[in-house]
Amino acid sequence: MMKIAKLYGHLPIRWKLAIWSSIVLFVLFVTYNSLQYYVLRTWMLDQEERNIQEKMKEIHAYFSDKPYRIDRTEIINSSRFLERASEMNELIRIFDKDGNLVVAVAAPGVARELIVTPIYNKDLEHFQMNGKHYLVHRTPFITPSFIGYIEIVRDLKNYERLRGLIFLVNVSAGAGAILLSGIGGMLIAKQLLRPIAALTETIRRIKSRGLKERVAHNINNRDEISELTSMFNGMMDDVESSFQKQKQFVEDASHELRTPISILEGHLKLLNRWGKNDPAVLEESLEASQQEVERLKKLVLELLELTRLESDRFEIAEEQIHPTPVIENIIQKMRVVHPDFEFTFANEANIENVQVKMAERHMEQLLIILLDNAIKYSGESKKMDVAIQHLKDSGEVAIEVKDYGIGIPKEEIQHIFDRFYRVDKARSRDKGGHGLGLSIAKRMVNNYSGKIFASSEEGSWTTFTIILKEAKDNF
Repeated sequence: MMKIAKLYGHLPIRWKLAIWSSIVLFVLFVTYNSLQYYVLRTWMLDQEERNIQEKMKEIHAYFSDKPYRIDRTEIINSSRFLERASEMNELIRIFDKDGNLVVAVAAPGVARELIVTPIYNKDLEHFQMNGKHYLVHRTPFITPSFIGYIEIVRDLKNYERLRGLIFLVNVSAGAGAILLSGIGGMLIAKQLLRPIAALTETIRRIKSRGLKERVAHNINNRDEISELTSMFNGMMDDVESSFQKQKQFVEDASHELRTPISILEGHLKLLNRWGKNDPAVLEESLEASQQEVERLKKLVLELLELTRLESDRFEIAEEQIHPTPVIENIIQKMRVVHPDFEFTFANEANIENVQVKMAERHMEQLLIILLDNAIKYSGESKKMDVAIQHLKDSGEVAIEVKDYGIGIPKEEIQHIFDRFYRVDKARSRDKGGHGLGLSIAKRMVNNYSGKIFASSEEGSWTTFTIILKEAKDNF
């Protein structure tokens, strides 16, 4: 049994489908044919029994219609009627009350031994003799001059022949159907598994050629296999995109890390050669090295923050806050740090009582990122506008941060939330940016099921808009 199970486990799916379809069809055919055979056999036997009972009624009616007394002599003289009444393969005989045979009429097809062999059994029953099937019907026969019984025996060879034919037809039809089902199962399995075979082949090509391979499929199909193929292609698109982003991330991170490391290496070599004995060179190198270390520290912290936001370890705060006081507090801090900038806050809808679902520290971090980014790219302008409004129709809160600086080209807007992406890479590096702040902001907003987007006019202004869901009181 274990060997059979092991062998079955090694079979291809198409063979398993063919085997199981054959087994299921076999069970169905056996059940159906058995039921059909039983019904037909029962019906034919019932017909035979009805016919022999009708024959018995006919014989009784013949003797009942005679106007004179029925005695032994009259019964013997009725043999001509009994010969006419008997059918092929049928025996009719009359016994007296002592079981003595009075008259017997047998068709040519009936075995002779039945004529001289009395039957003392039930009124209507089946019996076997010499491998043949017989049906016997016995009823009492009583007249004023005679007491006995009438017996009709029918050879059921026609019934047996028809029954055997039906059995043979059922078996042959079942066997043919099972054979055809096996062949059909193989063909159907091959047809159904063709997309899976294509999927398997595509996976092999992906392993040897790369992530650009896809499974060809008809987009008009809506079955489960087509849905699986579509999901696989979509998954591979995501994997390829993620791989490309990861590759780009590694390249960008390597590039960002290479610059401060190269600067540190240069100053260390300078100190090692002659800077140790020159106080001016020593002080300059230490100061530059400290600046690069700070840059490295900030870059690593931003990378860790972004990784945390993109992982499952980021915990969504369950608290509700009023955004207006948080915004006012951050603006006040920015005014202290950047006294040369003008910050204005417009509470357009006076929504002090409206709350959003976000941790206060995350709201502060989000605003600092946007305001710091606006300050870096404000250009000659020193004006900054912050606004908040309540979108009552959609049950959302919108926060806008607008600067009047260098702006963003239209073709660049779709990339500004990518990691390490900077519109002006050279100027951004001079300003101390790494291109991670907006990526962190977008990931943070997404984690709270919000939206963030930017609009800009190059050389005039840039607006970042945050949309957060309003927190209900019954949250």
